[in-house]
Amino acid sequence: MDGRRRSHYQLTDDTPVYVISVAAQLSGLHPQTLRQYDRLGLVSPDRTAGRGRRYSARDIELLRTVQALSQDEGINLAGIKRIIELENQVAALQQRVAELSAAVDGAAAVLQQREAQVHASYRRDLVKYQPPVAGNALVVWRPAPKRQGD
Repeated sequence: MDGRRRSHYQLTDDTPVYVISVAAQLSGLHPQTLRQYDRLGLVSPDRTAGRGRRYSARDIELLRTVQALSQDEGINLAGIKRIIELENQVAALQQRVAELSAAVDGAAAVLQQREAQVHASYRRDLVKYQPPVAGNALVVWRPAPKRQGD
């Protein structure tokens, strides 16, 4: 956020604020058409306690999209409903892919950190044995026996 406190009453594109008459004017449709779209499940506005419809800016945009698909593209309402469902499904899947990608990136970072910790814990007095290049010489090191009092 930009440092300002977020108000409980801050409006977003999903905030239901428009009554049906205003939503009809903003979308260029008749209120009865909005009711029909609601009954068909194309656009489902929020409801007030008294069951009145309240449309959000996102709902208005969806109403315009439905109208354009119907009038300009000649798609029937059942087809439009299916298109909307598929677009919603695609959006949900894209969100899930983003979440999973973030989780994978986080897991990879943790793995790299743990790997670095393991490498940092290696004993520095031990070295990898390299067999001699010429011949089959074998060197055996035996520590001197401990003396009493050490």
